[in-house]
Amino acid sequence: MKKYYTFLFLLTSFMYSFSQTENKSYNYRVSLNELKMTSYEKDSTANALVLFEHGNSYIDNNDYTLKTEEKRKIKILNREGFNKANVTIYLYNNDNRKEKVKNIVATTYNLVNGKVTTTKLKEVDIFEEKYNDNYTLVKFALPNIKEGSVINYSYTIQSPFKFKYKGWAFQSDIPKLYSEYNTSIPANWEYNVKLVGGKKLFKNEQDIKKNCLSGSRGASADCTISTYAMKDVPAFIEEDYMTSKSNYLARIEYELKIFKDFEGNINNYTKTWKTTDREFRTDKDIGKQLSKSINLEDFLSETSINETDLYKKAEAIYKYVQENYTWNGDYKIFKDVSVKDLIKNKSGNVSSINILLHNLLKEADIDVKPVLISTRDHGFPTKIYPVISDFNYLIVQVTMDNKTYLLDATDPYLSFGEIPFRCLNSYARLMDFKNGSQWVDLEPNKLSKIQIKAELNIDENENITGTISSKKTGYHALNSRKKYYQNSDSYVTNLEDKYPNIDISNHKVISEGKTNPDFIETYAIAYNSDETGDNIYLNPFFTTFFKENPFKLQERTYPIDFGYKDTYYYILKLNFGDNYTASELPKNSRFTLPNNKGSVLFTNVLNENAVSMMFKISFKDAVYPAEYYPYLKAFMSNIVDIQTKSLILLKKK
Repeated sequence: MKKYYTFLFLLTSFMYSFSQTENKSYNYRVSLNELKMTSYEKDSTANALVLFEHGNSYIDNNDYTLKTEEKRKIKILNREGFNKANVTIYLYNNDNRKEKVKNIVATTYNLVNGKVTTTKLKEVDIFEEKYNDNYTLVKFALPNIKEGSVINYSYTIQSPFKFKYKGWAFQSDIPKLYSEYNTSIPANWEYNVKLVGGKKLFKNEQDIKKNCLSGSRGASADCTISTYAMKDVPAFIEEDYMTSKSNYLARIEYELKIFKDFEGNINNYTKTWKTTDREFRTDKDIGKQLSKSINLEDFLSETSINETDLYKKAEAIYKYVQENYTWNGDYKIFKDVSVKDLIKNKSGNVSSINILLHNLLKEADIDVKPVLISTRDHGFPTKIYPVISDFNYLIVQVTMDNKTYLLDATDPYLSFGEIPFRCLNSYARLMDFKNGSQWVDLEPNKLSKIQIKAELNIDENENITGTISSKKTGYHALNSRKKYYQNSDSYVTNLEDKYPNIDISNHKVISEGKTNPDFIETYAIAYNSDETGDNIYLNPFFTTFFKENPFKLQERTYPIDFGYKDTYYYILKLNFGDNYTASELPKNSRFTLPNNKGSVLFTNVLNENAVSMMFKISFKDAVYPAEYYPYLKAFMSNIVDIQTKSLILLKKK
């Protein structure tokens, strides 16, 4: 049989093929040098290190199951690395078929008084437990673990699910010296192969093995034999401002495209979006729910039904669903979706709530379409071909007067046109059943901003008092609305706790309503300064936007994803009257990110008996590529320094 095999490697510019082999040997055998090893020179913070790992997947010629042999050798460098001796194997099961694991062999090696000792895993110490409806866990812990131990273990997974060809993770939360994955794929199965994570392949080799799989009546198929390897793979360390780590871990994945049996019958598993749209529309669960008609009189007031302004009508429908139905926390799209149960119980999952919203808007003759989303913690959906399981969330898009609005009625604090932060995952699939589905960007249409204005006065007794006005928009406003309207007393208490040198009184929220797009508040403060003799040292930042630099890694290989663009303003006027003179002010400064992708402006002006100060931070992109990390790290460091090290020196006359 002729070989058909599709390679759809993403990020091909990062690939690197190596035909030669190095002098260094990578193998499963434990050496004396490995036992004597006390640290890893390329990562002094590593608690453990994968010395060698190898995977081999193939279709068994006897029973046609997919078998994956795995073996791994790990150095335990210190006590914090002991958890790497706890192994969990995930086994998939579906429709009375299930994966099995066999031939588990595990050994711990220690160096005791110059001699090598071994302790083997006992079969009674291997445990199995149910994880959920689709996965069973097999767990074991290697015995006699000490600082300096080397462990190795191996097992074979036997799977009846050829459509789920085993992927391979070259990267994890500890560094790896060498990771290799071998595959043997008969020509009957054609997979899309995807390389994720942007790391260079040390080895990328393919060959053809003739007649590797036998069928009935003398039929046979050739196999593509592939070897993929990476070496010196750094640990993946999570940091603030990122989406799911699954977007960035170096790994290889498989998606079954076509299966051709020995009789010549072909099953096409990877569908086009046109086919997927049709299946989605006619689906007995979600498709049926979206197509149901609904009686507006059963839900809305006569005033809302007769409203002629489309925006006001859409907003009224949105608020009705938002205020009358409670999200139960489930993200389900294709299972347990029932608008009928939602109406009955007043509570339901994401899809049920937003499908009800969709159907009410559609019945009101408003242009509305469902949108499939993969949330930030779920990973990016594949764009090359449809993978419906990549999506785990549903919202709706409304179009009025040539403007589009994304709506999600699961959160009672969202304003019209806002979606939860969890949904800001770059792009989504708009399901347009008339014109065909398409990708749409998930960009907030409202600016997120914090603006704080402070006017302070210092009297002859060094008492500093004043008023603060704060206005927040976008996601900054959403966060404050939630905290305030859930518990206003706790909100004020937390505000005081956040700024221990300040006494707060007469707190008021000027903006009305928990869905108001703005959050505006005012309060009075009494501020403590540092007095030394006739001098007063005053830190002009009674509040800070960033108390510390969130970026601490030496190197970051994945994007910095804030989710949205935002701006911070801090404006201060300090009146010190006739009793003082300002003898020292912070230095003015200005700096920017490359290509003007962000800026900081800090100015101080002395005008008679007052100091006016302005501090502005602007992030002009929601997502920055990894190349910006050193610049963002320095950018944030400068911001923190300005807020924590700026002083105004006042002297008594």
